[in-house]
Amino acid sequence: MQAAILNDLTKCIGCGACAAACKQINNLPKGKARKLDADTWTFVDYRENTFIRRMCMHCLEPTCASVCPVGALRKTDIGAVTYDASRCIGCRYCVMACPFDIPKYQWSKTLPITQKCVMCFEKRLKKGEQPACTSVCPTGATLFGDRDALIGEARRRIRENPDRYVPHIYGLHEAGGTSVLYLSGVPFEKLGFKAQVRDEAYPELTWAALSKVPHILSFGAAFLFGVSWVINRRMQLAAAGNNREEQETAGSEEESNRPVVSRRSPPFPVAPEGGESQ
Repeated sequence: MQAAILNDLTKCIGCGACAAACKQINNLPKGKARKLDADTWTFVDYRENTFIRRMCMHCLEPTCASVCPVGALRKTDIGAVTYDASRCIGCRYCVMACPFDIPKYQWSKTLPITQKCVMCFEKRLKKGEQPACTSVCPTGATLFGDRDALIGEARRRIRENPDRYVPHIYGLHEAGGTSVLYLSGVPFEKLGFKAQVRDEAYPELTWAALSKVPHILSFGAAFLFGVSWVINRRMQLAAAGNNREEQETAGSEEESNRPVVSRRSPPFPVAPEGGESQ
């Protein structure tokens, strides 16, 4: 099963039950939010007389996971993109890479990390239960199930109610496909959805850049090694030159301090051997 969520915006009444359930199960600070942030992983927006639920899209090939250097973000076999705060180093690569602008940074914390929806993976999905948000929706605006089955359901609704829906399932192809899908009666670009998101998976782009990193690091390491060798060699030569100068100076001082021996004739004649002086 490829777990997924279908948000039918024509059915949403803006009650906020999904947002409240998300905060409760994840022990997030209470309060109604107006945007996604590190303490709000889902909220209900309002535009064009339409209530819009905002949340992580859980991409089939997540860019956030592809750029994370420590593996804090991971795509599970079930479909959720999970996050391990104990691994996070706060580099914010995921924040910059996400095409949907989802991961949020804890700017106010002393030791900040990045936060986002994890589809209740540890607390619900692994136990065979649906996420907290989908379980409390009173109108069926948010459905949980297998992705292929939800795509089939979305297509059926569009086919049977062409006047109610725009003929597009948002998330079917965007960014290579996502596990969170949307239906709407208003064009998605008018609701603040990223219209410029490409259909191809974004990790293909990030890999083109990241694949060059080992070569850059190797060149950088070789360059730094060469610089270090030259500096150390110059230091060694300078030290050897200083030692020679010290030795020459010490030799000169020793020579100057040596007592002078006179080579003149003695003041009195010296008697030859075997005789007496005259």
